[in-house]
Amino acid sequence: MTDENFLTALTKNQLIDDQTAIKIRREAYLAGRSIESLIYEHHLLSDEKVAQLKSSILKVPYKKIDLSNFDDSLLKLIPEETARTYAVVPISKSGNNLIVGMLNPDDLRAQEALKYIARNNHLDLGVYLISYSDWQDILRKYSPFRSEVEAAIRSLSIQPGSAKKLVKIEEAKGMGSEEAPIIKLVASTFREAVQNKASDIHIEPQQNYLRIRFRIDGELQEVASLPPELAQPIISRIKVLSEMKLDENRIPQDSRFRSLILDREIDFRVATFPTPNGEKIAIRVLDSSVGLKSLDQLGLDAVNSAIIERALNRPFGMILISGPTGSGKTTTLYALLQRLNNEKVNIVSLEDPVEYFISGVNQSQVKPEIGYDFASGLRQILRQDPDVIMVGEIRDNETAGLAVHAALTGHIVLSTIHTNNAVGVIPRLIDMKVEPFLLPAALELMISQRLVSVLCQSCKVAQDAPKEISDIIDKALLDVPEELKKDISKPYKIYHSPGCPVCNGKGVTGRMAIYEVLEMNSGIEKAIESGAKMSDLEEEAKRQKMLTLRQDGILKALKGLVSIEEVLRETD
Repeated sequence: MTDENFLTALTKNQLIDDQTAIKIRREAYLAGRSIESLIYEHHLLSDEKVAQLKSSILKVPYKKIDLSNFDDSLLKLIPEETARTYAVVPISKSGNNLIVGMLNPDDLRAQEALKYIARNNHLDLGVYLISYSDWQDILRKYSPFRSEVEAAIRSLSIQPGSAKKLVKIEEAKGMGSEEAPIIKLVASTFREAVQNKASDIHIEPQQNYLRIRFRIDGELQEVASLPPELAQPIISRIKVLSEMKLDENRIPQDSRFRSLILDREIDFRVATFPTPNGEKIAIRVLDSSVGLKSLDQLGLDAVNSAIIERALNRPFGMILISGPTGSGKTTTLYALLQRLNNEKVNIVSLEDPVEYFISGVNQSQVKPEIGYDFASGLRQILRQDPDVIMVGEIRDNETAGLAVHAALTGHIVLSTIHTNNAVGVIPRLIDMKVEPFLLPAALELMISQRLVSVLCQSCKVAQDAPKEISDIIDKALLDVPEELKKDISKPYKIYHSPGCPVCNGKGVTGRMAIYEVLEMNSGIEKAIESGAKMSDLEEEAKRQKMLTLRQDGILKALKGLVSIEEVLRETD
């Protein structure tokens, strides 16, 4: 099935509109990418919808893979290289019948590859069409990282203590005969991080070994312990990739590079840090297919979603997102940007740094060391005829004043600010010397959020809530709108996930945000006029029936999405 036929089918079935189709067709042509990969990257449709459409067109049955019952021994039948190249994976085997999943069942090369494997193993083939995400999930099970690490170490023939004789800081400009295995080892580390959806890679020289850790779902996990002799060549290789100075190890450096990994363009932001044992490297993995989400994927309930949509449809005003570091503010900010992004508006952003590149958005990275900060950048943005302005963070009085001015002069302004809750945004802006009388006209929406772990839906089990937790739930649900708690009944059920093969025994599969969303109205305006006391603002938020962070978290916990204990801990 050609890309054009697939795009035609998408519009004919009203899965995407004509304008989106034109945009995707042009981007696919200019970037040399497939239509399906761009739909996946931009989160235009769910994988399941795409797979079901392809199934109906190609007359090949679609199958959702159940990872909880997957037999890892099947991976030996189809080599990893074949699985990646031809987008095919084993699903199950019964006697001499091998059932395989194909991303593109009409791919003649993939068909020939499978026939060859079947002949060599004396097997009969059965074929299903599978989704892109299921294909990726099976690929992660190959996980050759540890074996590749061992092979690289063996090929280097390192002897204990050799680092003191061979590796000196002033001589670490090239890698000589070690280059090939080190290149392979570093590439394997990056690929493993992307496969496991790690947000960060930490490469840390210790006194007696080199430690590699990934941050997955907010927690650091050690994935490899290597001989200390490998520290310098690995760090040098990463410096070469990111075009850093090889001979500078006394001061921190930072850079970034982009690479094609698992058929996706991934950005890596690299920062070095000198320690007594050598340079430590922290690498932020910026995978747009993981980090970029649409508004529908944020986990907003119907009430909060409707409030945000109202604010985005207004012609001007500020939308501010608050929360501590690492609470997902940037992800929400990018989701709002993507919702506003179309060819009729000019969107300009100031970021520190630019984390994800969004087609159609004019993104700029501030550089305070040369005087290009948020405040000076905002002045320049207003000369770029913007409709929407995104400022990474309101940090100081000048940026706050300029952002309010931009909102008052007919622009939509998106930004983040550090406060503990949505109500706290108003006193924080007043602390930043913004005139209180300007806020009702400039400020449209205040959002606060936290991240909590998502329970594995394959192994979650329900139990009756203990009395202590039940009392907390009772108190929290008092002010919750009736439409949000109509399906909730006593005794309350809470959920826990003990761990299973699907979640690799962790019991969690990623993180989601809990929100509180406060809308500017006449009641908030009166509270500001009377002095913007926190007690008055909180009382007005209650009258608005604003869902607090705790209430939103408890509603998600009662649906079995998150752990009630973590919600109570994060909203204490």
